[in-house]
Amino acid sequence: MCRLLGYATNDVNASLHQVLGMRECAAFRDLSVIHNDGWGAALITEPAAAAYVTDGGAPSPETGSALYRNTIAAHYDPIFDELASVGARSALFHLRLASSNLPLILENQHPFFANGLSFIHNGDISDAQGRNITTNRSYPIDHSLVQETGGRSDSAIYFATVLQYLGVGYELEEALAQAVKELRAAYPDSSYNCMIQSKDTFIALRAESGKPTRQGVVDVYARHGRADEARDYVVLRYRDLDGAVDGAALRGVVVTSSGYAQPESEGWRELGNNRMIVASNRTGAYRIRSI
Repeated sequence: MCRLLGYATNDVNASLHQVLGMRECAAFRDLSVIHNDGWGAALITEPAAAAYVTDGGAPSPETGSALYRNTIAAHYDPIFDELASVGARSALFHLRLASSNLPLILENQHPFFANGLSFIHNGDISDAQGRNITTNRSYPIDHSLVQETGGRSDSAIYFATVLQYLGVGYELEEALAQAVKELRAAYPDSSYNCMIQSKDTFIALRAESGKPTRQGVVDVYARHGRADEARDYVVLRYRDLDGAVDGAALRGVVVTSSGYAQPESEGWRELGNNRMIVASNRTGAYRIRSI
């Protein structure tokens, strides 16, 4: 039960502050008062140094990858503002509210990272009796892939399922679609909203059961006097990027969970259920497809 935010640009290093705006960035961070079980970010950057230069170690990278995770809420972590000021051509930000009493350990913080991919998820993959997929010892998953993610949660199993389909030859967007199809067959009432990025591609997926928001989420928000903010809990919205960064034209897309103001008058549009945004973080171009 988390909040997601991600973006992709046209190969321009833009910070979260520049992409989302200072006011909206502060509002997103404020959600971590409730989503206070840790946070993390994964940034794909265009390095300032020349690529493939050998200086005694490995050649310098063509793409920079940065990963940060903390079990402390973003609301209390000064690193949040620092990372929100770092330019990236693609980035994921995740505020965690742990599901099914899964432990608050660093291994279960998002983003997960494996095989050049970073992954964040909002959902609790459990059956009608509330039994989380992590307790299902007979669920057919390659446990070596779960270990590759470094996690021990339902989200780690979700990511490992994506990796499993990638391993048999599916492209990233189709591997994600197939993973949701497989997991839904066993856990149809769960939410599979997620974001995933590679050095070339950013994907944001809305795939939820279509049923009313779980009462547990509403109860958590109600304890903070903010029950109304949970009404559209599973909604994802997106907005085109249009502006300039250090003289370079900025194009692309930003996608975010609900929970703070995202008015249509400022270009925000709702992503339909069972739809994914597939964006290039090289050109900023994106399209929407069904799963």
